[in-house]
Amino acid sequence: MRILGCAEAVTPGSSASPTGRVATSRIVRILVQRVSSARVVVAGDVVGAITPTGQGLLALVGVTHTDDTAIAARLAEKLWQLRILDGERSASDVAAPVLVVSQFTLYANTAKGRRPSWNAAAPRDVAEPLVTAFAEALRALGAHVQTGVFGADMAVELVNDGPVTVLLEL
Repeated sequence: MRILGCAEAVTPGSSASPTGRVATSRIVRILVQRVSSARVVVAGDVVGAITPTGQGLLALVGVTHTDDTAIAARLAEKLWQLRILDGERSASDVAAPVLVVSQFTLYANTAKGRRPSWNAAAPRDVAEPLVTAFAEALRALGAHVQTGVFGADMAVELVNDGPVTVLLEL
């Protein structure tokens, strides 16, 4: 998904849309789903799981080339305070657990052809420490955090509650 906006700065690799507006990449993308349960399985083993008594959050985290730990920390705080649980409460209000899963495909570019391009996704040596920093920032805020395994072939299982799905960007 690309964000369009005339007032946004153009980044290298940006292109004009058919409307004449400029498509730009944003920073870390987090696709958040409100869940009643979620788990990650790698090679038949559960490596991370949340089973809240009420609701929890599944955070699929995509990182791009310009991201840094300060951005990861700001998004962790935004997620922790986001009021998408029942009663307009946040995860911090009810100590809801969070399952963090790396998801480079959030930076897919499907503008041309039928094969997505992943050029906007950060390489592993950039992305992995930032996904870890995001999870650690959540923990520092008081969150109970479980994670997937970066770069692994993961089976992510979830029960979406609502459904509620939100894309977070700064």
